[in-house]
Amino acid sequence: MIHYIIKDKPTRLFLILGGFFIANTIIAEVIGVKLFSLEKTLQIAPANMTLFGESGLGFTLTVGVLIWPVVFIMTDIINEYYGVKGVRFLSLLTTVIIAFAFIVFYGAIHLAPDNFWIGSQKNNGVPNMQAAFAQVLGQGMNIIFASLTAFLIGQMADATVFKQIKRLTGEKGIWMRATFSTLVSQLLDTICVSYIYLYFSLGFSFPRVTAIALTGYVYKFCIAILCTPIIYLIHNLIEEYLGKTKAAEMKKAAMQN
Repeated sequence: MIHYIIKDKPTRLFLILGGFFIANTIIAEVIGVKLFSLEKTLQIAPANMTLFGESGLGFTLTVGVLIWPVVFIMTDIINEYYGVKGVRFLSLLTTVIIAFAFIVFYGAIHLAPDNFWIGSQKNNGVPNMQAAFAQVLGQGMNIIFASLTAFLIGQMADATVFKQIKRLTGEKGIWMRATFSTLVSQLLDTICVSYIYLYFSLGFSFPRVTAIALTGYVYKFCIAILCTPIIYLIHNLIEEYLGKTKAAEMKKAAMQN
């Protein structure tokens, strides 16, 4: 049985795309607890913006947004060949896996640490490994509700907008459905994760959360535009891999679903 599953090109393609989709999302969830300064990273002067009366705001981003473009690309490609049902299946599966991962993190944090391990990295600037471990992975426990809610809403919005645009444009305008579906979905994703996590959970001020949300969305907007050639490249590679006839059949079936 497994021989026929792996040998079937559409099934194998779905496994490959789904694998990258799930892995990238989990990695983004884990590293997303860190915020970084874009100005310091690029070694440029701080923006020192003023928003809603709060000054000294800069371009602050969560590290997770750096690899979200992979999710953008995978979502649009999966939607193109496997339809909304394919995106929905992988989104729900990813949500379950992420929830499972955070349960494992929670259990790992509460295991009794070895005394030697706790102070083993003092020379490297980490006086308490247990506290560091709990802070990094435990902080993710606070973001899980916000991130999973944002993820599901964003994915469903992306799949729906993508399909509706394709109904209007047909096979043409790949850039249009890929870009606009991403812009809509990431607006919803950014709003959900920023305000639920940063404002309600961590207690950041409304102006600061808004600045972080705007910065993140502008970044995602730019990346969505820059990823357009990559969408076309992957699309062409898949067409060659599946063959024109099989690819056309799959895209037709995806629209009917």
